[in-house]
Amino acid sequence: MEGGPSNLRKKAAERQHRAEVMLAGEQLRLRLHDGKLIKDRRYHLRTYPNCFVAKELTDWLIDHKEAPDRETGIRLMQKLMDHYIIHHVCDEHSDYKDAKLLYRFRKDDGTFPLNKDVKVFLRGQSLYEALVSADDSILKAREEKSVRYQRAFVGCEMVDWLTQEGEAASRKEAVELCRTLLEHGIIQHVSTKHHFFDSNLLYQFRINFRRRRRLTELLTDHIRAVPESPDSPFCLRKLNPDQGNTSFLSVQPNKEIKVVSAVRRSSVTSLAGGAGPYYNSPPVLGLPPGSECNPKSVLKRQVTSEELLSPGAPYVKKTLTVCQFVISVNGILVLHLDYPTVSNLIVTGPRTLIMEIMEDIE
Repeated sequence: MEGGPSNLRKKAAERQHRAEVMLAGEQLRLRLHDGKLIKDRRYHLRTYPNCFVAKELTDWLIDHKEAPDRETGIRLMQKLMDHYIIHHVCDEHSDYKDAKLLYRFRKDDGTFPLNKDVKVFLRGQSLYEALVSADDSILKAREEKSVRYQRAFVGCEMVDWLTQEGEAASRKEAVELCRTLLEHGIIQHVSTKHHFFDSNLLYQFRINFRRRRRLTELLTDHIRAVPESPDSPFCLRKLNPDQGNTSFLSVQPNKEIKVVSAVRRSSVTSLAGGAGPYYNSPPVLGLPPGSECNPKSVLKRQVTSEELLSPGAPYVKKTLTVCQFVISVNGILVLHLDYPTVSNLIVTGPRTLIMEIMEDIE
């Protein structure tokens, strides 16, 4: 490869493997949420939000043919722990134990590390989704010397697209961005002979972000060629091009889109304050807008918003409104406490919540 020694290819392959681990881990997280294995659990009078039991997950991996035996299942989950995808809820165990211990995905509690590699990965994913969704996309199957390459594009056309779409302020910046993507194993020259140049050379995305991953693929450090397959029902997809940069969006064709609520903010959202040069705007956790999310109604009959919010309505009676104050939570006076402390008392408290509310009487 021009412009660098062979260790550039080695580093790119290592970063690509880390990206594949993140994708496989995220697809697994979405499947577990969908299968209700991830949920709030109580242990020693304390509630741990959005976690799973290790032993139950090992059973699930075997039942769903993601692991042939318990030993392989443990190795797979240890791989996710080593890449900071999951962790013990109290960080008391650095290894994954096939026992009745609680673990959690770092995406679900805001501790997922947003380092430079992750930022580049998310930027690459965002660009990939924008390109795939675009009309008359420059990303397509192309041939060179009788060899057909999937997800391919011409270097100068990519630079044109990045500048036209506002993803880069200049051609120089667009080239620098593509070079960074290449060095992180997101894209490559089709024959791996060149670095990225603003030219007619042919490049391709090394990663198909929408492919359904098999967890057993993670047990090798070398990314093997995988035949093209239909998009995963738990793929990372942007529903609305006006949403800006999105990441890790669960889309299930022919099913209602399920939004899993977390007590703490998503890691991508909470750590996005330090957005680097790889983003025009900070990355956020992709959530479908209200019009695209079709949750099941809990109302037993059709009612208007005015009826719901009318004085004395059941909805208003059970909801905090302006000019109301929380005096106590489960017998503990909280008027002098700040919001995070009160919120923590409510979230980690017992299932039965008793709150004393004070409001102004007109």
